[in-house]
Amino acid sequence: MRKLTEQKRNDILNAATAVFLEQGYERASMEGVARTAECSKATLYNYFTSKESLLDAVVRAYGTNFLTRAADDLHSQDSSKLSLNDRLQRFGEGMLGALTSDWKGLQLYRMVIGEAGHSGIGDIFYESGVRESMNALAALMEQHIDAGDMRPASPELRAKQFSALVRAEADELFLRHDMPVYTQQDIVAMVKSAVDVFTAGASAR
Repeated sequence: MRKLTEQKRNDILNAATAVFLEQGYERASMEGVARTAECSKATLYNYFTSKESLLDAVVRAYGTNFLTRAADDLHSQDSSKLSLNDRLQRFGEGMLGALTSDWKGLQLYRMVIGEAGHSGIGDIFYESGVRESMNALAALMEQHIDAGDMRPASPELRAKQFSALVRAEADELFLRHDMPVYTQQDIVAMVKSAVDVFTAGASAR
C-alpha cells in the first residue's frame, strides 16, 4: 500500500465535495470521486473505506467543523469563566461560522436537506459533529438550570431552542440563489440578537 499523505487526503476531500454538490449524494459514486481526484479507486479506498465514511469526512471538514470547534470552546477553561450570555455568544458565532466561509458548508447542508427523505444522509450528517455539539450545548444548559440561572426545562430542548434562534436570520439562505456576504460584525450582531431573545425568555425570574 502506498504511503498515505495529508495532501492526497485533502485532494480527495475537495474532489468528493465537488462531486457531492454537483451530483448529489445518492448519484455520486466512488469511481466518480476517484476520477475527479485523479487517483485510482484502490488509492481512494486506502483513504476512505466507503462512500458513507467519505461523506462523514467531507461534512466534518467543510460543514460541522465550525460546530465542533464551538462545542470544544464550551468546555475550555477560558470559556468556563465567562457569563452564560458570553458563552452562548461565542458558541453562536462558531455555529454561524459557515456563513463567512466559502459556502461549502451551507451548500452541503442544502444537499443533506434535499436528500434526507430518501436516504440515510441525514443520519450521517447528524453524527458527523452535530450530535456532539448539541450535547455540549445541552450540558451547558443543564449546568445553568441546576444553578438556578435558567427556568427548569429539558436541557436538550433549551439547546434546540437556542440553536433555532441563532439560525433564524440565516434560514432564508437555503432558498436564495445568490449568497449575500456576511462580515464577522454581521455574525456578531445576529448572534447577540438570538442570545438576548433566548435569555429574556429562559432566564430565571
